[in-house]
Amino acid sequence: MIERHLFDAEHEGFRDTVRRFIEEHVTPHHADWEKAGQVPRSLWRKAGELGLLCCNVPQEHGGVGGDFLHSAILIEEMARAGATGPTFYLHSDIVAPYLVDFGTPEQKAQWLPRMASGEVVVALGMSEPSGGSDVQSIRTQALRDGDEYVINGQKVFITNGHSADLLLLACKTDPSQGARGVSLILVETDRPGFTRGRKLEKIGCKAQDTSELFFSDLRVPVGNLLGQEGGGFKILMTQLAQERLVQAIRAVSAAEAALEWTRSYVAERKMFGQTLADFQNTRFTLANLHAQVLAQRVFVDRCMALHVKGLLDAVDAAACKLVTTDLQFKVMDECLQLFGGWGYMWEYPIARAFADARMCRIGGGTAEVMKQIIANAILPKTRKP
Repeated sequence: MIERHLFDAEHEGFRDTVRRFIEEHVTPHHADWEKAGQVPRSLWRKAGELGLLCCNVPQEHGGVGGDFLHSAILIEEMARAGATGPTFYLHSDIVAPYLVDFGTPEQKAQWLPRMASGEVVVALGMSEPSGGSDVQSIRTQALRDGDEYVINGQKVFITNGHSADLLLLACKTDPSQGARGVSLILVETDRPGFTRGRKLEKIGCKAQDTSELFFSDLRVPVGNLLGQEGGGFKILMTQLAQERLVQAIRAVSAAEAALEWTRSYVAERKMFGQTLADFQNTRFTLANLHAQVLAQRVFVDRCMALHVKGLLDAVDAAACKLVTTDLQFKVMDECLQLFGGWGYMWEYPIARAFADARMCRIGGGTAEVMKQIIANAILPKTRKP
């Protein structure tokens, strides 16, 4: 493997803490969480106690005060362990940055310290039954009534939806304005008018609670508005590069883990008087996958280095997310094949990783949306006269 130069000694010390946390508090219980459909609140509090939440949030707002590389380490190690249940990355690296960059002093003081401690769990409410990636077409409305917004609508596929104490909700405050009518509103889940639907039964990521959410004449004060009214779409666009990089980090780290599981398995599995590793098909398959994953590791590390400097643009992030998640699924598929019948058994990590990987080409923006973003950048449309 090519030596990585992103992380310093302090980062690697943090990685040791993360690995111990996963070994002691995640891996032994993950199968039970898959059956329950969510992780316990105690895990969030333990992660907060160890400084694993909101790593990139400044200390003055209650965070750890680290950089994005601390977050990346946690994302990598969770992916390598096949721990898809604890969605700390959504809480810390997708939602928290919106509050840091656009929240009022009061909003930051109220929420960020409790997010960092694990006392409060947050979710991002964007996807709706009529569509997920097309944010400007959302139907959930938040209409002004004096000093309050009255919210009506429905969300679906909401990660952390069953656990969340706070939602960052994308709403239409002016339904006539398309993207310019989208606003982001902080919604506490203990307010009258909020109802959680069922925990959705997915083919993978089973320990990750994913829910339907309903809003019926739910009222919040106008002070819960994040940023400017009608500015929600622009705010969302500012964080897309990081959101897609998070998915790419997860994808390449999970692929690396799957290759290691498979290498160990084929070296021991006997067939026709030799190990699976002795067959040319096995050797060529794993050699090809290793080369492709190595290339994507270099790409992801380069994107991380650019992102830390504030130089990663949305198009490159989309490209990174597209190729890494496509490769992740290919790796899981071909590695599972080498496990034979055992690879189809849920008790084997490769079976769960195969099912989990399918979501990654959808979440954080579908592969088709990534292609559209890239195509628009490299092939500008020409209007017919």
